[in-house]
Amino acid sequence: MAEIQSIKNRFGIIGNSPALNHALNTAVQVSATDLTVLIVGESGVGKEVFSQIIHALSARKHNPFIAVNCGAIPEGTIDSELFGHEKGAFTGAVDSRKGYFETVSGGTIFLDEIGELPLGTQARLLRVLETGEFIRVGSSKVQKTDVRVIAATNRELIEFTQKGRFREDLYYRLSTVPIRVPALRDRKEDIPLLFRKFVVDFSEKYKTKSIQLDEAAKELLTNYPFPGNVRELKNIAEQISVLSTSNMISVNELRNFLPDKITSRLPILASQSGHSTSEFTNEREILYKLFFDMKKDVTELKKMFLEILQNPSLAGNMNSYSKENILKDFPILKSDDLATMPSHQPQIIPSYQNQPVIIKNDDIAHEDVEESLNINEKEKELIIKALMKHKGKRKDASSDLGISERTLYRKLKEYSIDDL
Repeated sequence: MAEIQSIKNRFGIIGNSPALNHALNTAVQVSATDLTVLIVGESGVGKEVFSQIIHALSARKHNPFIAVNCGAIPEGTIDSELFGHEKGAFTGAVDSRKGYFETVSGGTIFLDEIGELPLGTQARLLRVLETGEFIRVGSSKVQKTDVRVIAATNRELIEFTQKGRFREDLYYRLSTVPIRVPALRDRKEDIPLLFRKFVVDFSEKYKTKSIQLDEAAKELLTNYPFPGNVRELKNIAEQISVLSTSNMISVNELRNFLPDKITSRLPILASQSGHSTSEFTNEREILYKLFFDMKKDVTELKKMFLEILQNPSLAGNMNSYSKENILKDFPILKSDDLATMPSHQPQIIPSYQNQPVIIKNDDIAHEDVEESLNINEKEKELIIKALMKHKGKRKDASSDLGISERTLYRKLKEYSIDDL
């Protein structure tokens, strides 16, 4: 425990929550090895600090350390940034360049937002992790590197693997030792300590008086969800230190520095007179939204049925309805809505039936049309038409069909079509 406290003092980490201490203890234990580490946590929880701790306590501490934000590098250049490139490998590559895995060999590379890596780059990274080998962009020479990789993400990579956005083999290779950094709302007991540290630092920086919170304001701050985590808390502390006109901050003053959309969902504190305000504000907002959505759905449903009644062809294979049947089956409709509808609707003929109606001399007759719907036959027919149109010139025919000349040649063989 003394070692953990020493690390907190060294890297400026404040807090005593069990989840935070467990994450720090894991980082200390894994630092002595060369295992790949995956740090998981929301944005703003301090994932990069954990990577610095692991590097500083490892045998590589005297070698280079570099942090790379994978989400900030364009997809077209990230391979060059990580693995380097040769002269002329792409437009603008006027000289050869070493990548991070080459320049940091012997040290540690921290890949932040690892979930943003393109799939092609993920394959290259997997090879580095498994064999320590990489190839510069535009080169065929295999090079070796000795780099420890620490990755971080604010996403659930296992979900990305299921969607095909992240390689499953790379995920399990990276997460040899996972470290989950808790969100600030999951260690509420640390919020007052962090806030106190930040306002003291800012009072010294801006030469202002130190700020304090009354009990109600402290309770509000502790219950605030902090979607931006420690980074957001630090910003709020800085705003209060600069803009506050009093040293003691009340709950109403604190609300001015918190986003309205989030504070409206917080539990409302009891007033100083002892009379508590409504505890059901949040539930009331949810019910209002539910009723509004239901009304909108009903309106859309009514609109849909009126459109079908005015244009029966939209109904597809629906059975015909009379006014009485519609009012019985759909009580949300009113009789006034059907005022323009005749008492009996004609039978609706499905538009998909292959029996076109031919009108001659006001008499209605049905003509059966035998038409093949086989895709292969249709494709063969189009190829023949295109060849005839272009007098047997395959290049022009393939261009007209929107396929390559090679594909056209294969189709001719497949359908046994002789040159026309």
